[in-house]
Amino acid sequence: MAWQLRLHGVGNASAVELGSAMATIERNGAPWLTIDCGGEGLTAYLAQYGHAPQALYITHTHLDHVAGFERLFVSSYFDPQRRGRVRLYVPATVVPLLHQRVGDYPNALAEGGVNFWDAFQVIPVGGSFWHDGVRLEVFPTRHHWPETAYGLRLHGSVVWTGDTRPIPEMLARYADAGELIAHDCALHGNPSHSGIEDLEREYPQALLDRCLLYHYGNREEGEILAARGYRVAHPGQVVALGEPTAQQVDVQPVLP
Repeated sequence: MAWQLRLHGVGNASAVELGSAMATIERNGAPWLTIDCGGEGLTAYLAQYGHAPQALYITHTHLDHVAGFERLFVSSYFDPQRRGRVRLYVPATVVPLLHQRVGDYPNALAEGGVNFWDAFQVIPVGGSFWHDGVRLEVFPTRHHWPETAYGLRLHGSVVWTGDTRPIPEMLARYADAGELIAHDCALHGNPSHSGIEDLEREYPQALLDRCLLYHYGNREEGEILAARGYRVAHPGQVVALGEPTAQQVDVQPVLP
């Protein structure tokens, strides 16, 4: 069974040319689970697949990661086959923040009678959750404020850090099975994001060798990071993943 990661966008909030940081884990060539819902990222997703995401994991609620939600609401609510069935896996402490950012408006539609979340199936998650019979793990990252940003692990296959400062203690636990590590990294760090010198200081070389760097500022930054010997993500890139070793179960049909 083939697994891969498709990068819809790899830039920071200002890097429009690189697209908003967003990716989809694909299984046998089909979208399986999408990470975040930025504006440019959603546009790239729609261009690739011809339809909106059916299942998403949300890392945090800065607008470059959730700005596509109004379009996602419209495409989901007005499609009877999708309404209430689009799965949103959201870390529990992020749920109220997501509501404040995208759901808390007096009327989701001008005509009234509709709640924003009617379009979705919101699933608050803790340290792990099940999607399509596969167990995924969730871990806190260091981004802006405690308990507001979380990474994702598909055991044995891929770790997506989301926006973060270096998190060596988390990756020692949640990236210990040879996973590809898609990691926030720009040329220079700041109090909410990693710079390459931060990663070099905090991580052993063996871990750096597994990193795919994204969330940088522009193409020139990406070229400099690559010239330093690092693997750098590009918009539209598809990366082969290892077969997950995550716990899996057969999903039984739900009785009506």
